[in-house]
Amino acid sequence: MASTGVSTPARGGEDWNRAREAAIAAGVALRPLETLEDADRVLEVMISTWGEHQLLPRELVRALMDSGNEPWGAFDGERLVGYVLGFLGHDREGAHIHSHMLAVLPDRQSRGIGYALKLAQRASAVDRGIPCVRWTFDPLLSKNAFFNIAKLGAVCDRFHRDFYGQMSDALNRGDRSDRFLVRWDVVALGRGAAGEEGAVLLDREGPDELPRPVMRERPATGPARVRIPQDYQDLRRRDRGLALAWRDACAEAIEDCMAVGLVATGFTAGSAYVFT
Repeated sequence: MASTGVSTPARGGEDWNRAREAAIAAGVALRPLETLEDADRVLEVMISTWGEHQLLPRELVRALMDSGNEPWGAFDGERLVGYVLGFLGHDREGAHIHSHMLAVLPDRQSRGIGYALKLAQRASAVDRGIPCVRWTFDPLLSKNAFFNIAKLGAVCDRFHRDFYGQMSDALNRGDRSDRFLVRWDVVALGRGAAGEEGAVLLDREGPDELPRPVMRERPATGPARVRIPQDYQDLRRRDRGLALAWRDACAEAIEDCMAVGLVATGFTAGSAYVFT
């Protein structure tokens, strides 16, 4: 039976209580990752998630542990089933945690483990007086969008085409690495699904499994909606040409929104970003 809660070092306060409660609900224990053995466990989860491709060397994972960047792991007994890791960053808005990786074993996904890990990372940022956490994600992945925006309460305030260049892992190989850059203020915590409001810039038509992108009106002011496929990864397996059309259309619509000062602040149950 899995233990629950955050292990030593002891953490207190409302933010850590939220992380503890989320861990209990997910059936895992949260603890900081600190040892070389922990680094090996991270690599096992990493390979299970992204395939036989070492996205980070063990030496770098170990260096993050020993430099105050504090990766967190979710354990079922002695088995690591998920982790989150990042590092201290600084941009024009000041200091932030850049959350580079969040991974949960495929057979343990969609059970709240990722949410518990993000709450631990958030609480750790609060302890350090760091006002926000940033990370990137593919704007065409609807589950990630809902998790990041609706559940966590983050916003997407920047966008980059082909941010990482060509990637060789199993999930991203052969696709352009367009990425939203997320800003999660540590005072924010979830907002739920957004309503269907605003002009529609990008919509989908046709069968649910193979919809085609349709560009509509350009934004002058907000709110505006950019709709995406409900399951882009499945669509890409079925029709790579159609997936590329979605990639280009989505990038164009996001850039049109951001060109007039809009950012993605909501995500609807119908898989649409709401820009305000």
